[in-house]
Amino acid sequence: MRNPNASRGGSDSPPNTPRGLLSLIPRWLIAAVIVILVVAFLASLSKSFWYFDVIQNDQVGVAIEAGEITGVAQPGIAYDFGLFVDLVKITTSAVAITVDDPELITVDKQRVGLEVTADVFRPREADIVIANYSRYHNIYINDQALQQRMTAFTLQAMKVCVGDKKFDEAVIGSGRDTLRTCIDDELSGLAEPLGLEVRNVAVPQITISPEVQAALDAIVQSRLATEKAKQDVEKAKQEALAQQAVEEGRIRVEQSKLQEEARQQAILQQLKKDQLTAELAVIEQETVNEQKQLILTQAQEAVAAEQAQVDVAKELALAQIYTNYPQYVALQIALANANAIKDTDKFIYTPSGVFPQLIFGNSGAVPTYQIK
Repeated sequence: MRNPNASRGGSDSPPNTPRGLLSLIPRWLIAAVIVILVVAFLASLSKSFWYFDVIQNDQVGVAIEAGEITGVAQPGIAYDFGLFVDLVKITTSAVAITVDDPELITVDKQRVGLEVTADVFRPREADIVIANYSRYHNIYINDQALQQRMTAFTLQAMKVCVGDKKFDEAVIGSGRDTLRTCIDDELSGLAEPLGLEVRNVAVPQITISPEVQAALDAIVQSRLATEKAKQDVEKAKQEALAQQAVEEGRIRVEQSKLQEEARQQAILQQLKKDQLTAELAVIEQETVNEQKQLILTQAQEAVAAEQAQVDVAKELALAQIYTNYPQYVALQIALANANAIKDTDKFIYTPSGVFPQLIFGNSGAVPTYQIK
């Protein structure tokens, strides 16, 4: 007896065949997928007939058509159509290289090791790229190939430069900069035919063997000991010179003191001399003044004597006049009396032989007497 549910379920379940599964996908989606696949296939087939690309600032593009270079495109958008066209990009930014060589032999048979670093640049100029691309295109597009080639060039330059120098010239002091310049020149000369440019060459590390290092240390110690001995000799010499300078300074100080004392004594003696000279001048001047005063006094005495003689002569002349001329004497007496009378004086005239009497208040009359 058949199960009715089983028969009904079998009639309602979806078909399990692939054709049944495809029938569930929308036809437009299938058509879109097919179109995309066809376009991708056609694009891949037509890649050899066109290109459209962007060239970055650190790139140049080599345009190739049918295996022949047609030009070099600078940064920007590049495109072309034709038969078997292609665009190859070349990165022109710096490619750093670091090369070590632990076994380099100097001209005096010393072993040294060098580490050299540099930056390598591929060409940007169209003529250089076109002239060298066919021979060195692998170096232009592959950094590893470029580093391998430049490593070989650097090793050769290191051997040439170190092999032409003595150990001291290559390792010690300013010899390192000379060595770096030599490697830079050699490396640039090897890279130039490939159209490459080398910049920023440096020799950051120089290594030497332990034996050489020990020998150098011994040399340095010996030099230091020699320098120390020289410094000790120089020190003793300088100390002796310093002591001599101290003694000379002390002697100079004593001499200066004596010279200063002598100078002060000379100044003092000069001052005393000047003082005595001044005093002598004063005395001399006083003497001169006294002499002048004496002369003046004598002159004054002579003038006084002359004046006295003049006065006496006048009196004598007057006496002689009085003697010779009595009338003149009477005149002089009259003048004298006249001059002796004042406005307040009072005169009483009486007859001859009569004496006047004076009356003063209530005292009565007072007689007057003639005095001979």
